[in-house]
Amino acid sequence: MKANWFSPELVALLLALAVVSCRPERAAEKPSTSASTNLQSFPVRGQIVSLAADGKTANIKHEEIPGYMGAMTMDFEARDTNELRGLAAGDQISFRLLVTDKDGWIDQVRKLETPKADPTTVAPRGIQIVRDVEPLDVGDPLPEYHFTNQFGQSFSTKDFKGRALAVTFVFTRCPFPTFCPRMTGGFAETQAKLLADKFAPTNWHLLTISFDPEFDTPAVLKSYGERNGCDPTHWTLATGALTDITALTEQLGLTFWRDTPNGLPNHNLRTAVFDVSGRMQTNYIGNQWTSEELAAEILKAATQPSGK
Repeated sequence: MKANWFSPELVALLLALAVVSCRPERAAEKPSTSASTNLQSFPVRGQIVSLAADGKTANIKHEEIPGYMGAMTMDFEARDTNELRGLAAGDQISFRLLVTDKDGWIDQVRKLETPKADPTTVAPRGIQIVRDVEPLDVGDPLPEYHFTNQFGQSFSTKDFKGRALAVTFVFTRCPFPTFCPRMTGGFAETQAKLLADKFAPTNWHLLTISFDPEFDTPAVLKSYGERNGCDPTHWTLATGALTDITALTEQLGLTFWRDTPNGLPNHNLRTAVFDVSGRMQTNYIGNQWTSEELAAEILKAATQPSGK
């Protein structure tokens, strides 16, 4: 008589193990590509200069961010409006700065237990010599200014008459993705769209002017343009005398200044479009315009004067 080597209990156990071993392993969860693409984070301290009415934007004078950016005063956006709740101008804070290739925001905002600074003294501006100029409104002609392009050649804003002209302002050392890099990236995308449209008129031009002329020499601008896909037949990068640069930026509502003589420029953003007659058609405030919108404005400006 043969021995029964497998009791009912043992058979049940073996069957259970077989079922478990045949189940596919659960894949490990991976962070989303959008959240993890070149994401960098930096601890930062600073003082609030002002808070925007949208509840999510704070103008902050921040300390140097080692390995990323010098001390500056600039707007930062919090994706969660609760981050800025209860804060006021003059508060000293710590926060985390998060940046990707094309975006940047803050979180983990904490008010520091330190004396509150007078907001009127948080971001003193240096003295600049500027022209006495009037603001430009839609329909106003672009005044004549003289600049130097990325090849070291002089030119005048009057040289663009007969072409639609889009003008924006940057400095090449600006690292924050929603400021100068977004302006340059938007121009690159607009250039690509217009060049790809075989039915589009060709009488258009893009002009990027640096407000950091001491650093942004023609050679620096040429290299910057090459890195960003600049086609010189349709896109000029320019430097020039600070008085001329400041005059034009003042007329378009862009301001820039330095907290210290050797600091990086603090600034806001403007992008203007002028029609074939040299009159201003539109002036975008901030960074919310898209390359689709800008391309449409340029095509409109290339075919019809806005008049006044």
